Amino acid sequence: MTTTITVIGGPTALLELGGLRILTDPTFDPPGDHSVGPLTLTKTTGPALSFADLGPVDMVLLSHDQHPDNLDKLGREAMAAAPLTLSTPDAAANTGVTPLGPWEHHDVGPVRVTAVPALHGPPGSEPIVGQVTGFVLSGAGSPTVYVSGDNASLEYVELIAGRFPAIDVALLFGGAVRVPMLDERLTLNAAEMVAAARLLKARQVVPLHVEGWSHFTEDQADVHTAFSEAGLDHLLVSPAPGRPVTLMSA
Repeated sequence: MTTTITVIGGPTALLELGGLRILTDPTFDPPGDHSVGPLTLTKTTGPALSFADLGPVDMVLLSHDQHPDNLDKLGREAMAAAPLTLSTPDAAANTGVTPLGPWEHHDVGPVRVTAVPALHGPPGSEPIVGQVTGFVLSGAGSPTVYVSGDNASLEYVELIAGRFPAIDVALLFGGAVRVPMLDERLTLNAAEMVAAARLLKARQVVPLHVEGWSHFTEDQADVHTAFSEAGLDHLLVSPAPGRPVTLMSA
């Protein structure tokens, strides 16, 4: 069965896997400012497609609900229209979605979705940035796909690689995010994305969360440079936004 990905913008992509249409971290608002407590986050690029353009979605994978660069106003409407959203226990308490703790799974048709650990910043930052989760999707006849969410911990990536030693496709959220409240990166930088790809032994890597917001300090070009310098540029799949690209088979 063909597996495709359509990059929409920021962390948002439509993955067609095992006959399911799966949306990651829905963000569909136009460019503009978003308040997050004392911070203002500025979206600089709108989505390549509207939610209406996508057609039916079977499932949303939401890494976290507390930051608008991963779930904005129109993204919440898109999430509400989907029959199933999987996310953190905190997001479930806030929004009523289905919770998954680390290493718990939920089966949807032929696809098993396993929640995997993620840390949105340096150790000890969770009380400030909140819970975040990643996901691994697996199933007979489909590639095994890792969706990192806003994870900044290579230690967690190593744990995930230990449990899932055959990651075919890694959707790695990068951007080397920085905000004034914390003087450390809140997501992977490009060099760490290379390290994550090596730990996972990924056969393909799709960079997400690397453009569209002013607090992202690295972009797609930085990712390509890092993978090229590491001799791993052949792993990268960087589709033009809004256009589906076929991924490898299992």
